[in-house]
Amino acid sequence: MLKLPTGNAICYSGYRNGQNPGEKTYPSLAEIREDLAILRRHWPLLRLYDCSPHAERVLQVIEEDSLPFQVMLGAYLGAEMNNFGCPWGATFTEVQLEASRAENAAELDRLIALANRYPGIVFSVAVGNEATVDWTDHFVPVPTMIDYVRRVKAAVRQPVTFCENYVPWQHKLRDLVPELDFISLHTYPVWEYKHIHEALDYTQDNVASVTRLYPGKPIVITEAGWCTNSNGRGMHAEHAVQALQAIYYADLMAWTRAEGLLCFVFEAFDENWKGSSDPLEPEKHWGLFTADRRPKLVMQALYPDLLSQAADA
Repeated sequence: MLKLPTGNAICYSGYRNGQNPGEKTYPSLAEIREDLAILRRHWPLLRLYDCSPHAERVLQVIEEDSLPFQVMLGAYLGAEMNNFGCPWGATFTEVQLEASRAENAAELDRLIALANRYPGIVFSVAVGNEATVDWTDHFVPVPTMIDYVRRVKAAVRQPVTFCENYVPWQHKLRDLVPELDFISLHTYPVWEYKHIHEALDYTQDNVASVTRLYPGKPIVITEAGWCTNSNGRGMHAEHAVQALQAIYYADLMAWTRAEGLLCFVFEAFDENWKGSSDPLEPEKHWGLFTADRRPKLVMQALYPDLLSQAADA
């Protein structure tokens, strides 16, 4: 029987201003130590998104400093097919797609190696993230996903999953589910124009829509959160405020704890490298902390020292 850890869980990507995974500019060991000192107060469970030098450094720091974290380690998979339904463009040449397939194979090698190098820290592995949903810019066909999951499962001891928006689990991913040890689901009411008063109900409905299809299959929420700034792209700008983030977070935590449902909050820190150059681009503003590591309203009661530091700065 599958046994996953319990406790507060959060998605962690430590890229600060001027850093960008696409440009291979990564947080330093000192910056990662600063982040983990913040997160260890409240979140024993972390989710990492790829097997880049950033993830390697995070695992290195956890081991060297004997920090009390367990990690869901992810592999980032690039596009293996064009997805003409992607609103912001996902059309590649065959040469580009072939290079992406080769890099995906190398990423899976890194995932396997890191999972086996850190068996006491990595408690599960995720073979990709949002790679099959209709709007993705890094589309991977489901039969390929099945092959990748089988390859990883044969090479690691940890439970294996795939992280995706709730919608593909309802239909597209039915053949993938039997290959997985558990389903990892994403739910974002604010991205779907829901008001805070219907947000938790909507999240519960998203989870229930998948749960009833696969009785007995464990489900983890690997992303759920609330944006705090928006230019109106993909959500009502007036909904993207810190006060509503605090309400959704409190409601989400109360419900998932009562249900015994593991839930990774998205995300620890704002990341300014994401999305467009517009400073109000929603992708940049999901953190419970700002990009300069100051607590937003949702975290101010738990981190009064960081709040006072910001006031003194």
